[in-house]
Amino acid sequence: MEMNIIKSSKDEIEAEFGNLTIAELLRVYLNKDSSVSFAAWKRDHPTKNPILLVKTSGKTAKKAINDAVLLVTKDLDRLESDFKKLK
Repeated sequence: MEMNIIKSSKDEIEAEFGNLTIAELLRVYLNKDSSVSFAAWKRDHPTKNPILLVKTSGKTAKKAINDAVLLVTKDLDRLESDFKKLK
């Protein structure tokens, strides 16, 4: 996953992602986190990479993104396991 940190503080992070799918997936999982007060991405033009903005209260923005990535990984592992059981 390609990620470029544009702006970072304790409770806010702005990061550019090389893939719109990853930015949207993280946005969905971040918005499920009660300590995340805002998570959205923007893209100035379809040829530009999306920029994800995350604002938190109660935990750092980096921790919130890390937690979201761990949840995505856990769900994908569960999906893979369920798919293998179908064979």
